[in-house]
Amino acid sequence: MGKSLGFVGLFTAIFEAHFTPAIEIGWRLSSKHWNQGYATEAAKAVLDYAFKTLDLDEVVSFTSALNKPSIRVMQKIGLHTNSEDDFDNPKVPSGSPLIGHVLYRLKRSEYLSLQY
Repeated sequence: MGKSLGFVGLFTAIFEAHFTPAIEIGWRLSSKHWNQGYATEAAKAVLDYAFKTLDLDEVVSFTSALNKPSIRVMQKIGLHTNSEDDFDNPKVPSGSPLIGHVLYRLKRSEYLSLQY
């Protein structure tokens, strides 16, 4: 029987921020499966489902500004950022080095013009 590598999916952002309400694409993989392209491959499939099946207008993704591997996945799947969208995540304790987050976005029209 196969083992789970982790998950990739769509979630509702459940806190108040300048970009919510929003649908977030997110991932969490076991560290032994990092840097093998699994998150990118699965996230591309989830984006396809989000825009072509669910007909969503926009998908966002966010992570700690220190989480370079996740930021790299966001960039590889076509999401883009604007530094004015960066925010302190209210779910992260004050004073934590992980509080500062970057927000990436992708609109359906942008997705449909992407050539992976």
